[in-house]
Amino acid sequence: MPNNRTVALFVTCLTDQFYPRVGVAVVKILERLGWQVVFPKQQTCCGQPFFNNGYHPEAAELAKKLIAAFESYEYIVTPSGSCCAMIREHIPHLLAEDAAWASGARGLAEHTFEFVEFLDKVQHADFSKITLPAERSVTYHYTCHLRGIGMKDEGVRMLQQIGNVDFRPLEKTDQCCGFGGTFALKYPTISGTIVQDKIDCITKSGAATTICNDAGCTMNISGMCHRHGVATKVTHIAELLAEAMGIDLDHW
Repeated sequence: MPNNRTVALFVTCLTDQFYPRVGVAVVKILERLGWQVVFPKQQTCCGQPFFNNGYHPEAAELAKKLIAAFESYEYIVTPSGSCCAMIREHIPHLLAEDAAWASGARGLAEHTFEFVEFLDKVQHADFSKITLPAERSVTYHYTCHLRGIGMKDEGVRMLQQIGNVDFRPLEKTDQCCGFGGTFALKYPTISGTIVQDKIDCITKSGAATTICNDAGCTMNISGMCHRHGVATKVTHIAELLAEAMGIDLDHW
């Protein structure tokens, strides 16, 4: 059985396929802080694409697999506010009338934390003694799903603790980036207008780095930045923390 310093990593689909360095950063940071990190290999998608498109029975079946994969762990950590919101806000409702799975769904929700949330609420981490190699201007995109799970300024406060971070407030920081999963595919014109507004705010901030803790938002914002020649680097806070902690992410 896992001990009380064990964390199970729910890596998420987009992190696994597109941003594996984020997953590595999360693992190495937690290990540096004294946690044993395990990766239940039977984990699967949280079911959000099914759920968002109205395929609720299919989403429920994936949710059951996720419950089975993580049911023995006290702490489940994910680098995605979006997937965390799916687990906490929607899976319990999907399975509320299923006598065999309702309790497990509630348990999964109660034990799942977004990465920054875990560092703040469980670890009570203090990053005031770590520093980036050189001063860097940084801004922060506050994703919709982070707000959905009740997070406020935890990420900003964490950034402001790190040495050599020149934090630049972002106008309309809580405004959607326009991704919204399949929304960006179904309504590309509207999505493009929304993300352009976000890019304009990032450009105005003058930040060299934009922190974004949801992979879908990162893809959307970084893609638009690339197309329009905006120089900011869009990255997850775990990668910035790892750099400030002197953690090598190039050798796994």
